[in-house]
Amino acid sequence: MGEELVGGRYQVLRSIGAGGMADVYLARDLNLQREVAVKVLRPDFSRDSAFRVRFLQEARAAANLTHPNIVTIYDFGEDPQRLFIVMEFVDGTDLKTLIHRRSTIGRPAALDLLIQVCEGVGYAHRAGLVHCDLKPQNILVSNAERAKITDFGISRALASIPLDEQRDIVWGSPQYFSPEQASGAAPSPASDVYSLGVVLYEMLTGRLPFEAADPRLLAELHQVGSVQPPSQHDPSIPAALDQIIQKVLSKEPSARYRTADQFSRVLQSFAAGRPPRGLDLSHVATQAVQSIRPEQLDWRAVALGMLAFLAIGGLVPLWLWVWLLYQ
Repeated sequence: MGEELVGGRYQVLRSIGAGGMADVYLARDLNLQREVAVKVLRPDFSRDSAFRVRFLQEARAAANLTHPNIVTIYDFGEDPQRLFIVMEFVDGTDLKTLIHRRSTIGRPAALDLLIQVCEGVGYAHRAGLVHCDLKPQNILVSNAERAKITDFGISRALASIPLDEQRDIVWGSPQYFSPEQASGAAPSPASDVYSLGVVLYEMLTGRLPFEAADPRLLAELHQVGSVQPPSQHDPSIPAALDQIIQKVLSKEPSARYRTADQFSRVLQSFAAGRPPRGLDLSHVATQAVQSIRPEQLDWRAVALGMLAFLAIGGLVPLWLWVWLLYQ
């Protein structure tokens, strides 16, 4: 785009990303003399008057989100033929690219990144906002390993479009959206939690819980398909983490953690070596009992226990005789 100015103020330096919804450019703010990211929406979005109004409302709402794990929105504008949004420039890459480069993200790094994302999404949930389209492409990772979420305003504005008017617009991304979004229901904070579970699954295993070329089949799998535990792809993944991921990928929103804040606290407890509350770890206890060798048993304690059982059991007939005698 050369020396083109967006909004008469932002000088385009180079393209840094493109998608079905918008093109993103690194630009220089000529007023404040700083680098920014400018996202220019596709013409078909920009020409839709209802979308323009909704997008402005949601851009304003997202601009009020001030959190270290959310990309800061600086400005919103419209040229005669296009809408654009000006954001903080994050020097790094998106999480999807990072996964492709590394195949998988090591467990400590994956947990650290997702906890950061949960912190940002949880802050938005407390502010009454649902992202609706959480996916690795919307999570930026700086060179300093700081995770930042982007596209809050765009996602919510898209979610407001009636399904029968969407045409080629998908409410959420089929690989990451929740079962309720797949069925056309409105998203909630628990929907974001589901999407975060898919992201964590992909970081740890290098694959998605459900894969299909047909978006309709993919949507159906999210609604009725069974998720293979991550440990089936990587046996080093602990059982407790398996169960955490299975919980957040539950079909019913009420069976998941309700907000990203709750999910964050669970992941922090797990990372710190504390078993999260509410998980069924009975199989761990069973394995522990089964692993006890006969020579480790205290046979004296076993014998005393048996004598106590027999003594109490022997009193039962006496109690019955006394009861019958005084009837």
